[in-house]
Amino acid sequence: MIKTVDTNTFQNEVIQSDVPVVVDFFATWCGPCKLMSPILDQLAEEFESTAKIVKLDVDQSKEIATQYSVKGMPTFIFFKDGEIVDRIMGSQPKDELKSKISAMIE
Repeated sequence: MIKTVDTNTFQNEVIQSDVPVVVDFFATWCGPCKLMSPILDQLAEEFESTAKIVKLDVDQSKEIATQYSVKGMPTFIFFKDGEIVDRIMGSQPKDELKSKISAMIE
């Protein structure tokens, strides 16, 4: 199960995480975001011990979305040791996300 983070939990779950984190910036009304959900669930399972995937609802946590200049959904921002190492916007094939996650944990 993918955890949803918000303004209150972002620092602890993402910035202070001891494993790399992919943040899925999404909106409940976003069609492409809904299409990405099963792919993210699969990836969360595959990487459960080495990386984590969390979701952030941009309508519920506008401050964080603004802080990271999220303009469109879905946007995926990859964090390692609290720093951004990569970001991509829009629906992505599973292999693309998987290779980016793999690169963070090597």
